[in-house]
Amino acid sequence: MKTLMTSVALSAALLVGGPAIAQETQNQGSQTPAATGTQKKNYSDQELKKFVEVQENIGSIRDEFIPKIEEAESQAAAQELQMKANDKMVAAIQEEGMDIPTYNAIATAYNSEPQVRNRVDALM
Repeated sequence: MKTLMTSVALSAALLVGGPAIAQETQNQGSQTPAATGTQKKNYSDQELKKFVEVQENIGSIRDEFIPKIEEAESQAAAQELQMKANDKMVAAIQEEGMDIPTYNAIATAYNSEPQVRNRVDALM
C-alpha cells in the first residue's frame, strides 16, 4: 500500500512538473479537475483499472530513471533525464487509452480520497 502511494505521488510529481504535461494541457485546452477544485470522486471501474495498469508501467519507468536522476552530474543532466522520464510516462498513460488530466486527477484522488484509494487498492 505505502509503495503504491509513494509511486503515485512521485509519478504525479514528475508528470505535473514536466513540460510535456504543460504542452498536453495546452493542446487539450482544459485544466485538470484537481487544478480547478472540481475533483471527480466517482470514477468508473474501467477508469480505475486503466489507472492501475498505467501505474505498473509508470513504476517501471520511475525505477529506471530515479537512480539515474539521483546520480546525474549536473542539474541540467538531471533535468534532461526528468524530461525523458516524463515523456515515457506520458506515452505509457496514453498507450493505455487514458488522458493526462484524468490520470493526474485519479492520482490526486488516490492520495486524498479514502473511497478512491480503497477502490483502486481492491483492483490491485
